[in-house]
Amino acid sequence: MTIDWNNFTPWASLAGGLMIGLASALFLLFNGRIAGISGIVGGLLRPMRGDVLWRVAFVVGIVSAPLLFSAVRPLPDTEIAAGYPMLIIAGLLVGIGTRYGSGCTSGHGVCGLSRRSPRSLVATVAFMFAGFATVFVARHLLV
Repeated sequence: MTIDWNNFTPWASLAGGLMIGLASALFLLFNGRIAGISGIVGGLLRPMRGDVLWRVAFVVGIVSAPLLFSAVRPLPDTEIAAGYPMLIIAGLLVGIGTRYGSGCTSGHGVCGLSRRSPRSLVATVAFMFAGFATVFVARHLLV
């Protein structure tokens, strides 16, 4: 394993993590809800009365934040070494996985661990192990 020291941004990453934690804490404090993205988006697929507006506002905020940021500072260059079919398959697998896991990394990893949820600890460990295994297979066995 090597670290790309030219693009290593520990302070920006730390600031981003702190902002995510602060936003999740404020969301729980003021709304009494967990800021789990998969659960919020999943609730839009089967909407309940009086439960749609805040979900839409949350998703619009997530989508519009990079656009607002780009007005102040250019977004970093990204490179995705996969075609659209692979991205669609990957997205569907993530969606299926979050439904089976009753949440995603934001719900379990950020919010669940901060609430000391044993279920979230197991889910987060499983997410991390699956990520490590996927990278190992993709970089060492499929190449």
